[in-house]
Order: sequence, then structure tokens, then C-alpha cells
Amino acid sequence: MHNRPGATGTIGAGAVARAAPDGYTLMMSSLGTYVIAPHLIKSTPYDALQDFDYITVAVQAPNVLVAAPTKTARSVQDVIDELKARPGQVSFANSGFGASDHLSAEVFLQQTRTDGMHVAYKGGAPAINDLMGSQVDYSFQNVNAVLPHIRAGKLRPLAVTGDKRSAVLPDVPTLTEAGVPNAVIYSWQALSAPKGLPAGVKAKLADAAIAAFKDAEVAHKLEDQGLEVVASTPEAFSAFQAREFQRWKTLIEERGITIE
Repeated sequence: MHNRPGATGTIGAGAVARAAPDGYTLMMSSLGTYVIAPHLIKSTPYDALQDFDYITVAVQAPNVLVAAPTKTARSVQDVIDELKARPGQVSFANSGFGASDHLSAEVFLQQTRTDGMHVAYKGGAPAINDLMGSQVDYSFQNVNAVLPHIRAGKLRPLAVTGDKRSAVLPDVPTLTEAGVPNAVIYSWQALSAPKGLPAGVKAKLADAAIAAFKDAEVAHKLEDQGLEVVASTPEAFSAFQAREFQRWKTLIEERGITIE
């Protein structure tokens, strides 16, 4: 197993795309690699729609809108009111431009017709630390990344971006419930391989991966962290990839988002 960080996961993805499609090289990566970076990084060393055989979307998790401890906001409407009162001055921390927390904020601002200030960090940890220190106002973070801080009372959750409430935050409304439409967003992790796997190898890998993530003990541990097991088939992953790829392409173009 190798971890190849850098350039929003595109370095590792490029290496996988060039590898032999023999079933011995696999990639576990987030939506950033599959459906976001291709629209933001011109020199992406792979074609996200052509260079991979999709095995399974393993897990997903909604993002959660969290407020810094010194903020008085107790609801999504409070945040919207503040954005309208101080356009362009209310800050949203993210783990880097183009990450799902950044794009979640972009969707939120788009759907509420408001204007906020994005503050990009080099990773989620420093963004969360500054949020807990009230250096920034709000953030859309992966539920699993901030759940311990929410439970400890260090961050206040206001809404989740899923199509239903999170099992680990049952008292927190969805953005849809809070009156913000078309803002359902999940962060997800998925398994793929270099394009061209023999059919039998692909089927064997998919069956094993799906069974592993659906294992009761594994699923329980993941769900305790706020992750939702998806364990989709290769066919379902392929269709999902196409939809997500187009969705984020459209948003990035409409919002004029660039990182280069």
C-alpha cells in the first residue's frame, strides 16, 4: 500500500492510470480526485472519465455547517441574516480551494444568493483548529472530521448537507429542512483500478470490496464515525461518477472558481 499525496490527489491518480490493469494496482480516493480536480487543474495527469475501471463507492458522509464557538448563530437563517447584513465579510474556512468543504460553501452561497469570504487552509486540521479558535466564522466540514469536536461542545452544528439527517447528529436539520434547496452534498471515497481490467478480475474485486464494507463489524465502526456505507456496484459507481462529474463541472464554471 502506498500513499501518494499532492495536487489534490492527482499525482497518485496519474500513477494508477498509467499502471497495468492486472488487479494489483488499485486507488482509494475521494471525490476531489474523481470529479473536482479535473475541472480545476489543467495539467491533471489522467482522464477521470476514461482512465479508470470503477469498482465501488465505499462510503459517503454529508458535510455539516459548523459555527465557531463565539458565534451567536443558532440556525441556518441566522447565518443567512448575517451574510446579508455583512456581505463579503463573513468567513468560511476550508481545507483548500476546490475541496468539498469549499464547494459546499459555494453551493450554500449560490442557493441563498449571498456573498461570503472563503479562507483556504492547507488541509482540514488547521481549518478546524482556527474555527475552534474563532479565527474564522463558519465551515462546511465532513461530519466524521468534526464529530468529536461537536460532541465536546467546541463547535456548534447548524445543518447537514445530506438528503436526510445524519444518524450521529439526529437533532441537526438538513439544509433542505432549513429552507436551502438544491444543496444536497456528500463527500465520498471510492475504489477504482486502471482501465482495462479483465471482466473476471473486476467482478472478483467488486464482490470482495462490497462484502468487506458491508461486513457488520466494519460497517458499525464506520457508521460510528459518521460515515455511511454505500458499497455500490461497478455499474452504479459508473453512473454516479458521470452525474457527479457534470454537477461539479457546472458549479465550478457558474461560480468562476479557479485555483491556478
